Amino acid sequence: MKPIKFILSLLLMLLASSSAESKCSKTCDLALASYYIWEGTNLTYISNIMQSNVVSKPLDIFSYNTDTLPNLDMLRFSSRLNVPFPCDCINDEFLGHTFLYEFHPRETYASIAELTFSNLTNKEWMEKVNVPDSVKVNVTVNCSCGDKMVSKDYGLFITYPLSSEDTLESIAKHTKVKPELLQKYNPGVNFSKGSGLVFIPGKGHLARSLATAVGGTCTVLLLAISIYAIYFRNKNAKESKLPSKYIVVDKSPKFSYEELANATDKFSLANKIGQGGFGEVYYGEPRGKKTAIKKMKMQATREFLAELKILTRVHHCNLVHLIGYCVEGSLFLVYEYIDNGNLSQNLHDSGPMTWSTRMQIALDVARGLEYIHEHSVPVYIHRDIKSDNILLNENFTGKIADFGLTRLTDSANSTDNTLHVAGTFGYMPPENVYGRISRKIDVYAFGVVLYELISAKPAVIKIDKTEFESEIRTNESIDEYKSLVALFDEVIDQKGDPIEGLRNLVDPRLEDNYSIDSISKMAKLARACLNRDPKRRPTMRAVVVSLMTLNSTIDDGSRSASAALSTVMEHDSK
Repeated sequence: MKPIKFILSLLLMLLASSSAESKCSKTCDLALASYYIWEGTNLTYISNIMQSNVVSKPLDIFSYNTDTLPNLDMLRFSSRLNVPFPCDCINDEFLGHTFLYEFHPRETYASIAELTFSNLTNKEWMEKVNVPDSVKVNVTVNCSCGDKMVSKDYGLFITYPLSSEDTLESIAKHTKVKPELLQKYNPGVNFSKGSGLVFIPGKGHLARSLATAVGGTCTVLLLAISIYAIYFRNKNAKESKLPSKYIVVDKSPKFSYEELANATDKFSLANKIGQGGFGEVYYGEPRGKKTAIKKMKMQATREFLAELKILTRVHHCNLVHLIGYCVEGSLFLVYEYIDNGNLSQNLHDSGPMTWSTRMQIALDVARGLEYIHEHSVPVYIHRDIKSDNILLNENFTGKIADFGLTRLTDSANSTDNTLHVAGTFGYMPPENVYGRISRKIDVYAFGVVLYELISAKPAVIKIDKTEFESEIRTNESIDEYKSLVALFDEVIDQKGDPIEGLRNLVDPRLEDNYSIDSISKMAKLARACLNRDPKRRPTMRAVVVSLMTLNSTIDDGSRSASAALSTVMEHDSK
């Protein structure tokens, strides 16, 4: 997530610290900077830009964050880590440290302050201490050595940039420091103002546990994969094994590598049932249970942790069930085995599903999304809803799978930002271009799935070139593609009644075994989900109500049910 922009003032920064530090007479050997992790960065990069006599390599930072980091170079974005740095007396005026940073093309003082240095300084201060157009710039970060008048128990302090989500109470809760003590060390500071710096006390290396992930995700699951050095020291070994002490998981049994290898005939091709973006999937029956075993590379630690985190804490009949895991040799997730494959296979490759079955699958998926959007704490955003990630059991009950890209957020109504675009082409909403993440990303993708259920066409369609022969004059072979959303838009936006156009888009394998009125209402619901403005898309709760109502119209065709459906689609977009 891109860090929230702060407008800092040097005077406010100095006021936030003890007034005795405005003319410092002493220094302390060490301070910590609470660095807000933006997606795409790593410890190597952070250690390079924040080099000092206490940081020369990633391990120097890692040693202060072993309680919160999975491994040496795999960070969880949208969380914080502590970076040690010397707390000097600069010009006999104030406590801080100046880092030398090499200016890169297209960078600005604002981008360096707000993104590169994670709001630990500000552009106004950088403009003040640097010569314009200099190749290298000075980046000054303030620090604190404490105040003996407040307490003599604390000798190490964290420079902590405030964000819009912070309050005195939330910071006290996450840092385990009493609010009264925080206020005494930061007199006159409003912890809810969303910008500026505060100083948080710690006791030596105990302070490394203070700046933890925003939103309290660590209480859900204590996960840590072994440190980088351990893994790469053993990478040439026949079997690299991650120590069990680094994995603590609620209610999910740990399997041995031997168990999974025996169950899959040593992961033979005959047992391979799928291939995903993060690894292969094999069928096996460890401990007598039919399972799907996902084998992931060590580099997929983030995705492994994401799935393990959510599926050990969130349980619903329309979410795939996680049975267990293994961290020997590779990363393994063991799921319940789903008999009928995924929705994409059933729509495009298998025999036709009835319209009522498709309606029920839509409702199943909507209920699964509603659960993670509305009823789980924290709220989860799947970010990769598509027909490939919807599994169907023997009763064609839909179950959402593949939580490797899942993001969590503190509030159901919040919007985050990211520098990393995730998802699958054809299912990604327009706001993805700007890195905006909210529940409405899943709503948009669900709208595409509804169009797939109607048409049995993929999200991105390869167009027959013969349709364009009169327009294209070339000797080269050119493939033409169109999104399924654009295809439906052309029909729905045409003048007059779009019903006949919709008939042409309906899966021909349904023949005449469907209600065109039901198809039309499903298309309207999909259209609402696909609104270009995310704020105007319905919530998944509203979608569930709409689909329940639509299912009832299949049974009785009541006008009251139809009216209720229209009301929900038109008015509930919160």
